[in-house]
Amino acid sequence: MIGVFATPSTLEVMGLAQKLGGDALVFILNGDDQAAERAAKYGAGRVVLIDCGAICDPAVLYDAVAGELSGLSHLVFPATKDGKTIAGYIAGKLGIPNLVDVVDVLAPNKFSKYSMGNRGAEEVEVDGPVALVVQPKRFQPAEKPSKPAVERRKAMPTIELTGREEKAKGSLKIEDAELIVSVGRGFKKQDDLKLAMELAEVLGAQVGCSRPIAADLKWLSEDHWVGLSGHKVRPKMYMAIGISGQPQHIAGMLESRLVVAVNTDKNAPIFQYADYGVVEDLYKFVPVLKEKLRKALGK
Repeated sequence: MIGVFATPSTLEVMGLAQKLGGDALVFILNGDDQAAERAAKYGAGRVVLIDCGAICDPAVLYDAVAGELSGLSHLVFPATKDGKTIAGYIAGKLGIPNLVDVVDVLAPNKFSKYSMGNRGAEEVEVDGPVALVVQPKRFQPAEKPSKPAVERRKAMPTIELTGREEKAKGSLKIEDAELIVSVGRGFKKQDDLKLAMELAEVLGAQVGCSRPIAADLKWLSEDHWVGLSGHKVRPKMYMAIGISGQPQHIAGMLESRLVVAVNTDKNAPIFQYADYGVVEDLYKFVPVLKEKLRKALGK
């Protein structure tokens, strides 16, 4: 049997369980009846809804499910901040390998995963149970309706949440965008970002950015940050404007279907990953491109 840890918004990780084969025991953190129904739609053999409060403490969660884990061949977790933390803790308690960023299943005990900041991939073979951490949409689950038994448990944290301050968020998660116009240090000042925003509006795209724009200059919120420490994206088209292409950024956009790069430096690393490259001053090129697209698209 395969154990799946997910939240209502990351149940797509059940696609990996389907690829592995076998029944799935699905632990849904802070899940409700609707989440249980979705898990049943994807063929769950059994569902455990776990109320773990505003802060899901890995230690308390482990104690609540420890009796169920010894007979499981694989444990699947979503590659979210909480998912990675829980996976690492549970794998450590069980003394099993913890593979992060799994991209393919080659055999029940052999997997392909990213390495070197997503710039390469490696094959890993394990002997015995293993924890697998995967991006929620990497393996899309098929509908295989089942009628699983549903159980409820509590795993309330021993620490208390005294307050919460939300970060400002956009209307769409950058991970979900099909088209992204991303900005970097080639922009001289914050007001100049409107060039990229206007281009994105014409294309119907979201605006992303490299680390300095969000983390250092704070010209955009971290919701726009694409990179190893930011968000990993897989759009149909990724346009990098004024971005040099450091490894940390490449790790976040490497799986883009089509990459367009605009930079004044013909030797910028971003061009090594681009399908189309433009060596030009963004302040000259972007306004022209915007107007050409506006006319072509009738906007």
